[in-house]
Parts: sequence; C-alpha cells; structure tokens
Amino acid sequence: MKLKLSTREAIKGLIFVSPWIVGFLIFTLIPLIRTFYYSLNEVKVTAEGVRTFFVGLKNFKDAFLTDVNYPQLLIDYFMQMFVFVPIIVSFALVTSLLLNMKIKGRGFFRTIYFLPVVISSGPVFSKLMDKGAMTFSGLANFQFIRDLQSSLPPAFARVVGMFISGFIMILWYSGVQILIYLAGLQKIDRSMYEAAKIDGASSWQMLWKITMPVLASFTLVNIIYTIVTVSTFATSPIIQKILVDMYRPERGLGYASALSWIYFIAILIVIGAFVLIASIYRKRVRVS
Repeated sequence: MKLKLSTREAIKGLIFVSPWIVGFLIFTLIPLIRTFYYSLNEVKVTAEGVRTFFVGLKNFKDAFLTDVNYPQLLIDYFMQMFVFVPIIVSFALVTSLLLNMKIKGRGFFRTIYFLPVVISSGPVFSKLMDKGAMTFSGLANFQFIRDLQSSLPPAFARVVGMFISGFIMILWYSGVQILIYLAGLQKIDRSMYEAAKIDGASSWQMLWKITMPVLASFTLVNIIYTIVTVSTFATSPIIQKILVDMYRPERGLGYASALSWIYFIAILIVIGAFVLIASIYRKRVRVS
C-alpha cells in the first residue's frame, strides 16, 4: 500500500522527534504527574519506602497562609521577570543589530557575548556565584542611587535595586538570545533594504518597517527562552526554598511538591502575559 506524501512526511517527522517524545514522557510527564500526586499528600520517607497520607489542598493553603516567605518570593519573582525579561531581550536585540553590521572583529565579539553561556553550564559559574561575581551591589552604595531609591515608592525602589544588583546577570543571560536574533537577521533579504533606500526610507524607518516585523517571531522565542532560563536556574530563590523545604521534617516532599506546582503556574502566567503582549504588538505591526 502506497502512502500519501503528506503521510510519509508526517511519519518521518514523528521518527525525528521520537527521542524527544520518549524523553519527555519519562523525564517530564511522569515526574510531573507524580509531583502533583505528592502535592495532595503528606509524604513520609521510611525504611519501608515512601508513604503518603491524603491531605487535599492543605499544602497549597499552607504555602499562602502559614508560610511567611513564599508569597513574598513569588511577588519578587513577578517583579524580577517584568523587569529583567524586557531588558535582556532589548539588550540582545540592540547587540545583535550591532554585531550584524560589517565591522572588524565581528566574529570575535560574537564569541565574547556567547562565552558566558558556556561558562554558566559548568562549575565555574557556581564558583562565580559564591564569590558574588554575578552581582553589582557596589553600585547600590553610590549616593545618587540611594537618593533615587528613597524618592521612589517602596515597590519601585525594589525594582531599581533588582536592576542594579542584577545588571551583570542581564549581560550574562543575553548570549543565546543574541544568537537567535542574528539568525533572524540573516534571513532578511538585503534587496528589501535596497528597495526601501530607493524609496527614500531612513534607517529608523527601515528598522521599524522591515527589521522589527521580521524579528517579531524571534522576539517571542527569545522572551519564552529568557523566562524559562531565568526561572529554572539553580540559583533561583524559589527553587532554593523548594529544595530546603523538601528535606525539612515539618514540611517534606508533599509540601515541596505543592510549592513547585505553584511556581510552575506562576511561570505559565508570566509566559502567557508576555505572549499576549507580543501578539498585540504583532497585530499592530500588521495593521500599520
């Protein structure tokens, strides 16, 4: 029996992604279901094995009603995302535009900006974190920074403090995003710019009418990548709390599982908010 071309292509596609599907089922979906089950139970690890006692939504209620730290950590997380993600993506966009220009040593600068991504995947990054190399806390001691923070409402002052202390992290997390933007810039047909120049378009107009619409989909990818990367990094205060509570006798695996599910939902909310904003922007670009 001869299969249709579309069917053969679909089969080839499934074969191609089958390793990922198997890995997702084993290492993501099954642990996800088990974690949700644990979140509804009080979990005790004994010599005979893991014992569970159903408590319903008690762990979720305790996370918001009895835990004095977790709600504040969630608030800090939302503030951090809505400050850092736009800055990281914007910095990556500007840097990629500069690196896409015909300048001497372009390959060298591209390597320099991507090098932190390689370092962050190894023990070197942990050592840098221990030594405080990922913070710029000294800048916060300048008098004009203190005056600025004192003149702002507490919520905005916290945002300014986050930006200053995390300035190095903004530079550190931009490597992959720059690479993605560079790939998008390479896809733009140069003849479009030449035609725009003939019509009298300025560089600013070409940026907003040609470059930005083409890079809209790449921006969405970068936004999601940045949120997931920053949220799941081992140094995240929420992840650190989940790990600590997991081994506390009065908390345990069930409570830690509930915290992880709340954090998972928080990440989805942030991603959904940014995707909504990006979709509104893309619709406006199409209309204009």
